[in-house]
Amino acid sequence: MKTNMLIQKCRVISPGINRPDATVEVVDGRIKSVLGPGQTAPAAADGREVIDARGAMLLPGFIDIHTHGAMGADVCDGSVEAIRIIARAKLREGVTTFFPTTLTLPHEPLAAAARAVAGYREAMDHARAPALHIEGPFLNPKFIGAQNPAYVRPPDAAEIFALREIAPIGIVSVATEMPGGVDFVRALTAAGITTSLAHTAATREDFLAAKAAGLTHLTHFCCQQSPLHHRALGVVGSGLLDDDVRLELICDTIHLNPDMLRLIFKIKPLRQLMLITDSMAASGLGDGVFDLGGLQVTVSGGVARLTPETLAGSTLKFSDGLKNVAHLTGRPLSELVATTSWNQAQSLGLEGFGKIEPGFHADLVLLDADFTVQAVWVGGDQRFAA
Repeated sequence: MKTNMLIQKCRVISPGINRPDATVEVVDGRIKSVLGPGQTAPAAADGREVIDARGAMLLPGFIDIHTHGAMGADVCDGSVEAIRIIARAKLREGVTTFFPTTLTLPHEPLAAAARAVAGYREAMDHARAPALHIEGPFLNPKFIGAQNPAYVRPPDAAEIFALREIAPIGIVSVATEMPGGVDFVRALTAAGITTSLAHTAATREDFLAAKAAGLTHLTHFCCQQSPLHHRALGVVGSGLLDDDVRLELICDTIHLNPDMLRLIFKIKPLRQLMLITDSMAASGLGDGVFDLGGLQVTVSGGVARLTPETLAGSTLKFSDGLKNVAHLTGRPLSELVATTSWNQAQSLGLEGFGKIEPGFHADLVLLDADFTVQAVWVGGDQRFAA
């Protein structure tokens, strides 16, 4: 494992930075210096790896805070090996940190998922997994989407705290209009757990009550949320109007069509936007029939559906989501890059992640001009090479 290196002749893309022909110096897994053209690069010390990036783009490693699975593995399989398979698959997308995300299931399968994540965290040999994202079971059956309605139950902070005894929990997605939902948000906020509004029929008033209690995220924005109407804003309208709450975006041009993505990126400050994949076990496997929390999902043409009308997670690769946004919006990558890692790190208290600056962890992804992942480093350790 080499955590001391020089990455030369790269284009550094970091929030507010687009620096061609740069050299990034990494010492003991952290960035020591970032030098531009004309600046003298440090001499390669004995044993230090020197990498010629050949002009490719170097970005902070992506942070996917909402992903259920990949390559046939699901977080709720309840095995350490399943988490490891997902963590390895995420590296190929440029993801260096991910939040394993659960489904609507009984308590024991959720506890098994937490035990699996705790086991992987003992030796995180692929992408980092700092905490779980619990999506469900505290959802609104009227907006259940591809979650299993058989296991929906009222919000229960005690259940979350019991799971947290097994593994860290970073985010809980919840329909706050359900009985006890606002008190649930208040309790989790006091415990330092981020809450996110999801699978919800919440009104504008419900949204404001949850925000006052501590709500800070909207799960897969627009999907399975009360829509915008000219006489009732719903969750979608509230998310567009609000100046604080952060929005998860599945940028596959399917869950949000191209014009909706253009609209969001046109009217919302980038600091409120966070790219996610919401990927399921079928991600990376092509078309076929798959299981999702006990429900049968069909993937055709890369699109996962529970029924012809109901989408079921995605097969999106994170790097492709960024590519889609860059092409649709025309915004500079030095601006868009904040939505891939820095915003997530800021919102979830991940110190030292999301930028290529001295002192930050050397979690890095190298992309070619077509956004294909060429190499990935976690703490300066190269864990993927194309």
